[in-house]
Amino acid sequence: MTAQAAIVPIAPKKDPRLANSWKSKKPEELSDAEVIAMPDGEYMNEVQLAFFRRKLELLKQEVLSNASETTEHLREDTVVVPDPADRATIEEEHALELRTRDRERKLLKKIEQSIVRIDAGDYGYCDETGEPIGVARLLARPTATLSLEAQERRELKQKMFGD
Repeated sequence: MTAQAAIVPIAPKKDPRLANSWKSKKPEELSDAEVIAMPDGEYMNEVQLAFFRRKLELLKQEVLSNASETTEHLREDTVVVPDPADRATIEEEHALELRTRDRERKLLKKIEQSIVRIDAGDYGYCDETGEPIGVARLLARPTATLSLEAQERRELKQKMFGD
């Protein structure tokens, strides 16, 4: 029996030199470090919301681009292969690619929901508690709707009681 160590996420450190750099830059020019360095009192201000909107839109474009590549790839690989082992390999590759695209389809829905949340003024705040999710978590997962604590509680409940 092995003991598992709890994984404790390490929050990125705020660089005090970057604390005010957001005031002189456009949202699309900001780096992740500059957004993290912003003062807590500026949480989800117009600059941060514009920064995350852009991040979500870029992610959306990437997912849509991958989807069109999959369509082309599947169209190209429709050659009839007489060898059953080769055919099985091709079919398994297609199945894996389609599963990946299905996950991306679900991600696309979450991205669109996050953009709606930005428009509604709810982005960056936990659905369960209403507390700030945190810039570091949103940088890691821009579609997050729960704070880290609320997500951990949900996962613990799922582990204990199932879905």
